[in-house]
Amino acid sequence: MDDRISTVLDLYHTRMQAERSQPRVEAPGGRDGGHDQRMRAIGPETGRLLNILARSLDGPAILELGTSFGYSGIWLAEAARATGGKLITMELHDYKSAYARRMAEQAGLADWIDFRVGDAVRMIGELSGKVDFVFVDLWKDLYLPCLEAFYPRLNPGAIIVADNMIRPGTEDVKRYARAIRALPGMSSVLLPVGTGIEVSRFEPN
Repeated sequence: MDDRISTVLDLYHTRMQAERSQPRVEAPGGRDGGHDQRMRAIGPETGRLLNILARSLDGPAILELGTSFGYSGIWLAEAARATGGKLITMELHDYKSAYARRMAEQAGLADWIDFRVGDAVRMIGELSGKVDFVFVDLWKDLYLPCLEAFYPRLNPGAIIVADNMIRPGTEDVKRYARAIRALPGMSSVLLPVGTGIEVSRFEPN
């Protein structure tokens, strides 16, 4: 990581530590209210793993479902820059996407990121090309609908990583795990990294 990226990651880590030291208070309005200021970001261990996996691909088209405030996007965009790829990141709330864009600009990575705002399932359906890497980290009831939307768009050798697969262990993530393991050409493993990640690879017969 160069100095600009390291500085931005340090800013995120400071915010994450401050947030996690305070009592958890849910924002009014829920998922559609647009008031949520909690990062709920993956930690640096998961970020490094995402970066390593994405860097294993040559010029990957990377899809991130759930931009949030942009922390995981920094790790993915750095991999895109290093390999000649591109990151498309999707977020429901424009204020989160705008924050993520500012941080990416500060890190010198904005040129490798396509920020999109709206309904993830719909936007996946509007993609013009196929993808080589997918990171799934949005509302858990959208995991399965998103999987159904992006599965037909996977290139051979594509890697899919889904976060929050152990904590919290909701029925939605269990359905996702069962579904992705049942798909033709898919191999998958659950890793105890962070809050649990399901890492899958698509190799059609």
